Amino acid sequence: QVQLVESGGGLVQAGGSLRLSCAASGGIFNLYAMGWFRQAAGKEREFVATIGRGGSNIDYTDSVKGRFTVSRDNAKNTAYLQMNSLKSDDTAIYYCAAKFSVANSQAFTLRSDYVYWGQGTQVTVSS
Repeated sequence: QVQLVESGGGLVQAGGSLRLSCAASGGIFNLYAMGWFRQAAGKEREFVATIGRGGSNIDYTDSVKGRFTVSRDNAKNTAYLQMNSLKSDDTAIYYCAAKFSVANSQAFTLRSDYVYWGQGTQVTVSS
């Protein structure tokens, strides 16, 4: 059983930056692909970014490409989401998720792919 805890959310002005962290425990971190999702008020949870277990396979939703960077430190059992040039549309609860992966090349973009989820961290961008 993998436990995930997000941190780093908060209130930031448009154009600012935040770095989210996702600390994992209870499993062998480098066997799991990691994903970031977000859910704005009244909307469905949507994919933001994913990173393969080896850190080499990365994908983003179009709206964050060039602004967000996903990374991981397998030695620290932690995944990160660096968010720059934040916009009011980025306001949401951000969740990290983990999925057991059999290959370094695998990355997953569907919510249904993921088994383990964190509790979420609120990101609010003021305009």
